[in-house]
Amino acid sequence: MPEQSSPLDVPEGDLFGPHNLPYGVFSTPDRPGERRVGVRIGDHVLDAGAAALALGSPYAQLLAQPDLMALLAAGRTAWRDVRRALTAWVTVPAHRADMEPLLHPLDAVTLHLPYRVADYVDFYASEHHATNVGQIFRPDADAPLTPNWKHLPIGYHGRAGTVVVSGTDVVRPAGQRKAPADPAPVFGPSVKLDIEAEVGFVVGTPSAQGKPVALTDFREHVFGLSLLNDWSARDIQAWEYVPLGPFLGKSFATSVSAWVTPLEALDAARTAPPARDLPLLPYLDDADEDEPGGYDLRISVAVNGHVVAEPPFSTMYWTAAQQLAQMTVNGASLRTGDLFGSGTVSGAEPSQRGCLLELTWNGRDPLELPDGKRTFLEDGDTVTITAWAPGPDGTRVGLGEVSGRVVPTD
Repeated sequence: MPEQSSPLDVPEGDLFGPHNLPYGVFSTPDRPGERRVGVRIGDHVLDAGAAALALGSPYAQLLAQPDLMALLAAGRTAWRDVRRALTAWVTVPAHRADMEPLLHPLDAVTLHLPYRVADYVDFYASEHHATNVGQIFRPDADAPLTPNWKHLPIGYHGRAGTVVVSGTDVVRPAGQRKAPADPAPVFGPSVKLDIEAEVGFVVGTPSAQGKPVALTDFREHVFGLSLLNDWSARDIQAWEYVPLGPFLGKSFATSVSAWVTPLEALDAARTAPPARDLPLLPYLDDADEDEPGGYDLRISVAVNGHVVAEPPFSTMYWTAAQQLAQMTVNGASLRTGDLFGSGTVSGAEPSQRGCLLELTWNGRDPLELPDGKRTFLEDGDTVTITAWAPGPDGTRVGLGEVSGRVVPTD
């Protein structure tokens, strides 16, 4: 009989090979109440805490946990050392006998939100997205971008308690809405439910209140990133957001991937951001930085399995390091588990727009899907966002998908 292959023999070209190793939290059917830190390798999950204990690793206290909080708080040196250890555990033949019993098929486990979200901030960092939105909502304005847009990363403080893990159903939100020609607002379920294809960055090391975080300290504080869908009720948002900005139109749900990809796995995807049109104040000026601040992430957005957009993250005008600097420049502190979203990722081409508001031009140009036309999301629709990035030696690094299904308002 041919020798049975090991789950550690990941096929060449697999997006989740040993060059990737994203972190998550899982449980198994035989122990449903016990959440464990896992690392994805191919189509399996390694019980990282059990692996550390089996090998007598000094990192067991960070990995034998019900979530990623201890690892996040441990800091960059620990993040690097743990990653090196995990890479050895899944690649060195001498460890196979210890590791193979600790591998679980991905389709046999339940994945959970891998960290406790402390605060949530969402930005507005794509020039293409901001320009399109400005043209849609302010067609008579002299310029689609607001006067401050190229001077600072615009953001808003969202609701951390409604960040949910991929696979969680999203209930269609209800609220007030009022079209420009309506005499008065009405209350009811949103009729313009939308998505926003984004990338979320997860903070590990906290900062002290009153101490801004410099651009150069980005990698000292940010552990990794995940795909993110910031669901948006455009009709509720349009009526409520003047003058204070998004509130109920955004706060009902934000979906994140079950997997957090460490920044070190994406070193080969670092890229220079677009050229700046205007000079930046010193705390945001990255012109002389040694390391490029952008990431070359290739995103794909599908509705009911049909790809509707492929936004490129490399076109984002503001980088995550600039966003972190903006978040803290007033002295606001970081906490372990803070999450900040990039804002909708959109490119220059119509096929690269990261939300239905842009793709359908606020409903004017419906999308043709195999199951019918769409302007905005209907009950029962499932949105799935996937992505990959260039990895070392010609490999590709997969980001864990984020998916959610719309269910009707009760």
